[in-house]
Amino acid sequence: MKKYGYVRVSSRDQNPDRQLDALRKLQIVEENIYVDKMSGKNFDRPSYKRLLRTMKPKDVLVVMSIDRLGRNYDEILEQWRILTKVKNVNIEVIDMPLLNTTCERDGLTGTFVADLVLQILAYVAETERNFIRQRQAEGIASAKARGVKFGAERMEMPDAFEQCYVNWMENRISVRNAAKALGISATTFYRRCQERKQLEME
Repeated sequence: MKKYGYVRVSSRDQNPDRQLDALRKLQIVEENIYVDKMSGKNFDRPSYKRLLRTMKPKDVLVVMSIDRLGRNYDEILEQWRILTKVKNVNIEVIDMPLLNTTCERDGLTGTFVADLVLQILAYVAETERNFIRQRQAEGIASAKARGVKFGAERMEMPDAFEQCYVNWMENRISVRNAAKALGISATTFYRRCQERKQLEME
């Protein structure tokens, strides 16, 4: 049985030292600590993938906190299933011992209790997301009822847009030159051209 540590920070500018120090205190050797410096929105991370391939049944994965594993609870639940059920490894979460699968509590296996706690955390997180979306929708509806307008007003295209659009479609003018001729940004011209193409396909 080997003990592995996983560290994640959201960007290359963030310092992973606090997480590394916590893992070293548990005597996890440096070669068994895997670090990713990228967002936790999904599990498409090189070091995490390498760690997953390396671990064997009964090994232990240690993380500082559950959000170091990931941000999206649906994906955390799926990875948790892969780790504990498919790979058959144990998990320890330093900041939340209730999630440790290595402990037995009152006759219940650590995996059972940890699974239950994680499901509750996922439910709470999803409920909070729904509340936030509901509050945002209610706030927007209330603001609109008071006459508040959202977003920038849609720019009217110059009369020459149609000809520039045709010329662009026929590769007779570049986006940059068409936009310059119309007095608008290249981004705006390209977006309106894409919208026009979509309308023609409908």
